[in-house]
Amino acid sequence: MLSKVAERLYWTARYIERVENTARLVSVYDKLLFDLPKDINIGWYNLVVLNSATELFEDRYKVQDERNVVKFMLADDTNPSSMLSALKMVRENIRTSRDVVPAETWELINEVYLYAKNNIQLGINRSRRHDYLSEVIKGCQMLSGLLYGTMSHDAGWQFMKIGRDLERADMTTRILDAGAFGLLQANGDTSVNLRQIVWGNVLRSASAYMSYRRTMKGAVYGPDVANFMLEDPHFPRAFQFCLMQMDVAAAKLPKNDAVRKVIKAIKPEPRLAEEDTDLGQPFRDYLNDLQVQLGELHEAVAETWFPVP
Repeated sequence: MLSKVAERLYWTARYIERVENTARLVSVYDKLLFDLPKDINIGWYNLVVLNSATELFEDRYKVQDERNVVKFMLADDTNPSSMLSALKMVRENIRTSRDVVPAETWELINEVYLYAKNNIQLGINRSRRHDYLSEVIKGCQMLSGLLYGTMSHDAGWQFMKIGRDLERADMTTRILDAGAFGLLQANGDTSVNLRQIVWGNVLRSASAYMSYRRTMKGAVYGPDVANFMLEDPHFPRAFQFCLMQMDVAAAKLPKNDAVRKVIKAIKPEPRLAEEDTDLGQPFRDYLNDLQVQLGELHEAVAETWFPVP
């Protein structure tokens, strides 16, 4: 397989995952702010902080309100991680890889892209935002299912798996960071109800609520949520599961020693959190360290298998 084709497939999977995750985050955050008491100081700007895009946002907007943040996250073409920007990149990568992906993929990505682009005002305005984002999420899941069910699971598929799971692992750390950051901003409110609302929405943003309840067999509790999302070896969006799947995929590719070495060096600490007080700033710093390590993994993948710029 040509290295440029491998790179396009890798980024196709990453961008599909990014589109879905962005839609999930905005949708669940909308619901979270609706559920919270009015005196709780958690704002939309947290989503910008979560995505490490504060400088880019402040260059573009002066007011940190709901409309500007949602527009920045969903539609802003100056934000390379916005939903429409990522969808555009999925479409372009599939267009230039049509000889190695199922023919139906090109048709489906055009349908999803045109729906998202032509109806973007539904996402920016609050009244039908949930319905709009649900349709985009369904489109991404259809794309992922189509690729899984009809694409040959050869080297190209392994690159897609690595891209998908790297993006998932990164987003898992970011949604946990959002929960921890939100509670730190909650004016010192440490009520059980507030913590359950925040961590329950963290689980829902990853569609992890029912899996968490079946695995942990208890109520929503912040430390258990953190440990589940970081360490569970069976849930597809858990950080540890993503690492395991990337290692399996890398093992099936040639010249994999450097990449697998980096993967094996990334190890979530077992039972990192035992009490709610363990989910403060040191926990956020730890999540940031994991994100840095994932960045190093991406660099190792690029240096090993992709063409030199």
